[in-house]
Amino acid sequence: MAQHRPAPAPFPAPIDALAVDTLRFLAVDAVQNANSGHPGLPLGAAPMSYALWSQHLRFDPKDPDWCDRDRFILSAGHGSALLYSLLHLFGYALPLDELKRFRQWESLTPGHPERGLTPGVELTTGPLGQGIASAVGFAAAEAHIAAVYNRPGHDVVDHYTYVLCGDGDLMEGVAAEAVSLAGHLGLGKLIVLYDDNRITLSACTQLSFTEDVAQRFRSYGWHTVRVEDGNDLASVSRAIEEAKAEKDRPSLLRVHTHIGFGSPKKQDSFEAHGSPLGPDEVKATKEKLGWPVEPAFLVPEGTAARAGEAAARGQALHADWCARMDAYRAAYPELAKELETRFAGDLPEGWDADLPVFPADPKGVATRVASGKCLNAIAQKVPSVFGGSADLNPSTNTELKGLGNFEHPARCTGDLQGAVAGAWDFTGRNLHFGVREHAMGAMMNGLAAHGGFNAFGATFETFCDYLRPSIRLAAIMRLPVLYIFTHDSIGVGEDGATHEPVEQTTSLRLIPHLQVIRPSDANEVAEAYRVALETTNHPTALILTRQNVPVLDRTKVAPASGLRHGGYVLADLPAAAPARSGASILLVAAGSEVPLAYAAGEKLAASGIAVRVVAMPSWEIFDRQPAEYRASVLPASMPVRLAIEAGTTMGWEKYAGDRGAVHGIDEYGASAPGPVVLKEYGFTVDCVVEKAEALLAK
Repeated sequence: MAQHRPAPAPFPAPIDALAVDTLRFLAVDAVQNANSGHPGLPLGAAPMSYALWSQHLRFDPKDPDWCDRDRFILSAGHGSALLYSLLHLFGYALPLDELKRFRQWESLTPGHPERGLTPGVELTTGPLGQGIASAVGFAAAEAHIAAVYNRPGHDVVDHYTYVLCGDGDLMEGVAAEAVSLAGHLGLGKLIVLYDDNRITLSACTQLSFTEDVAQRFRSYGWHTVRVEDGNDLASVSRAIEEAKAEKDRPSLLRVHTHIGFGSPKKQDSFEAHGSPLGPDEVKATKEKLGWPVEPAFLVPEGTAARAGEAAARGQALHADWCARMDAYRAAYPELAKELETRFAGDLPEGWDADLPVFPADPKGVATRVASGKCLNAIAQKVPSVFGGSADLNPSTNTELKGLGNFEHPARCTGDLQGAVAGAWDFTGRNLHFGVREHAMGAMMNGLAAHGGFNAFGATFETFCDYLRPSIRLAAIMRLPVLYIFTHDSIGVGEDGATHEPVEQTTSLRLIPHLQVIRPSDANEVAEAYRVALETTNHPTALILTRQNVPVLDRTKVAPASGLRHGGYVLADLPAAAPARSGASILLVAAGSEVPLAYAAGEKLAASGIAVRVVAMPSWEIFDRQPAEYRASVLPASMPVRLAIEAGTTMGWEKYAGDRGAVHGIDEYGASAPGPVVLKEYGFTVDCVVEKAEALLAK
């Protein structure tokens, strides 16, 4: 069924040049009014942005969340004033007064674009490279959902991802990783407009960035186009048309522009990048480009109407899509329901019914192994579960078995086809990121922000630092992505200090809005997956062991469902006769140290000491509980406490209290068999008992 695509009016017309200058000076006035911001990019990149928005971008400003809209990512997020000008002019719910409040308290126009705050902003950007890298996730999302749900005559998923980026974006390593993978995958609906102005924040690119960018992208497998004059609207539009016609390769449009265009003193200078032009230079720039000096924030008659033509076309496309969606529902009701469930962010009924229950086992199972079983059980029920690892599937146990590999169909050669079960095309649900942790983190954000995905990514916990900027952005955006970090302590053993995370768990807990869960045993892993999949407004990090951990006998201790509270009383162990008069201690631990604490507690209880063992798999969840609940788990009547974790001690003092202590590791690990390393660092029953006795003796 062909899509209805209303034709745009003849382009460019004189009104289009006026609209371009409207965008330029709305941005310049916003920056000058705030006395803060970046006027250079808006002055130079307004023409290419206008050409895209007025002629090509499919959007409906009355419904910014229409799921089949094109996505526009301002990777060069410092140019936010341009994006806000576009959103205002093209009819989004962003009044002119909000542009006048640029960078002010509680405005809708913050210094860098923030998803969820400003209507029409698809992604929080600003840290350079993150936007273009996340855009690869957006494009992968479209390719996968289209391949899974479209049927002959029913193309209900068909949209592009457009990116505006600058030199700084392309210097960042995260961008290099992501665009390399985009080229390999052949994501033809990813189109990048590169604002090639040869200026960075502090200098010209001659000092640091002289590579042939187009050649680099071609080597990655990209289609490239050169636009010599970024002010030539028709040339930019033709280049976009050429890129849209390229179905099997992403496209880079290298658009030659002038930063600070029109500024007599600051054009083509780094001085135009990150500071207001100043009143005199604003006046001079307006005069040079034939723009009225006053009033500020001018929107000339006819420009909003001209931009409204593109908005009207988008609304017509949206209405046409709704009609086609009705036909799709009639023809494929089950697929339509599944697709709508995905975009609503809902989970299918009974999605967790097949999560495994693990029998008690003193020899135990590594929580990474338990995680793999849980992830696969969920993936069979939840089609939105999609992701992979940084080339570590056998170690992180994150292969979705039998669910295929997300690859361009052309990659499916005879030799490779038999190597892994399942499809080798865009319907596959295993995304092989390669050794690209930076790109993995950013692409997960793109998948989640696109909508329709429960995106996950996996690596060893010690490498989580590669993902940190993306994790932070996910937390700021409150995207429900899932990080699976394995090999979580010095128990890793032989690989030594480089692969034994010590400070990482604590550092992850410091990130606001990131939900960190370090399960105590296999059954807590299953419960952690329930919590993670049900969490829609936070990213979640699962911290999992390489080594086996005993599966606790839940007939003797509290059920694993206590994990939902973040921390819970695992067991109260009464003192054996003869009891020491009034002697009691609380042991609190996380992860693999919980079974250790329980075993030590049993030995202490046998010696006449009353012991409470508390499992604390998630500080964040526990700290959100009512004060009454927290006090019931960590009562003031038990002030002698020992907190235990095979990681840095910082932070545990809030649970250990004034009379307590923390048994942890504030130095790097060592290379030896895991049990030997744990013993040498004091993570044995006897050592924990000794430390507890010392506390009681004070």
